Amino acid sequence: MQPAPATLMAIKDLSLFAKTVIDGFMTGINKSASKGTGLEFSQYRSYQPGDDLRWLDWKMYGRSDRYYIRESEVETSISVRFIVDASQSMEHNDNGYTKMDYARHLCAALGYLAHKQGDAIGLYGLTEKGVHVLATRRDAQHLQRFYYQLENLQPGGQFTAPGYYKNIFATTSHKELVIIVTDFYEREGEIGQLLKELSAYRHEIILFQVMGRNELELDYGQYSSLQDLETGETVNIHAGQVRGLYLERLKTWLAAIRQQMLEQGISYRLLRMDAPMDQALRDFLNQRQKMSI
Repeated sequence: MQPAPATLMAIKDLSLFAKTVIDGFMTGINKSASKGTGLEFSQYRSYQPGDDLRWLDWKMYGRSDRYYIRESEVETSISVRFIVDASQSMEHNDNGYTKMDYARHLCAALGYLAHKQGDAIGLYGLTEKGVHVLATRRDAQHLQRFYYQLENLQPGGQFTAPGYYKNIFATTSHKELVIIVTDFYEREGEIGQLLKELSAYRHEIILFQVMGRNELELDYGQYSSLQDLETGETVNIHAGQVRGLYLERLKTWLAAIRQQMLEQGISYRLLRMDAPMDQALRDFLNQRQKMSI
């Protein structure tokens, strides 16, 4: 039986939470092995112009009269950068905890898993005043620094301006795994601009969109007005009268985001705050593992 979301989220110690969630399943956020020219054989593939001739399999050629390359598995560690939207909309509350609470716990769990696999991890909190940076490292003490920075990352203001992050992700020449956690609340395409910048560096990108049950279903109990957390604007609502139109527009908006992510080659997953996080992660990681086979 899966623990209720509120039960898991009640674990305030991020280190304990991460171990509780992750130790039950160790499938990995990256494959932890890439095809290369190591010692352990993986599979054959047809020769392509430009392939290293040293890896031709002459026995296969003798049997089939065709050229084949022997691919093998090479163990590798990577750098995993966590980018967390720390704008004020991440203070949205559903069932007693906020999107930022959810983001902290999600990153703690995945950061623990990456660290356990030997990957370097880093944290980038995007605030209105700038980017809070914890550079990627893999030493034994770094995971505790990671937890500490997550715990102290507080949402406020609007989304980060491009000038604050423009050069941060150009500091590495090797491919990285970038995990973004956001509610995708944007007013003028600022999150889309960030994704466009990141895609230009050809990193692998995973985007988790966090949303509350109350906003997905337009269920705010007896409340008749809502306040925009970033602008302070108040909107009167009559949920019974507008729910149908709201849900239709929400469906269109989410479909547009999925299409945008597909076109940019970004892995995307919508996470509901009322769904058990451990099950959501397990489903995502299992899907990711199948895609890598």
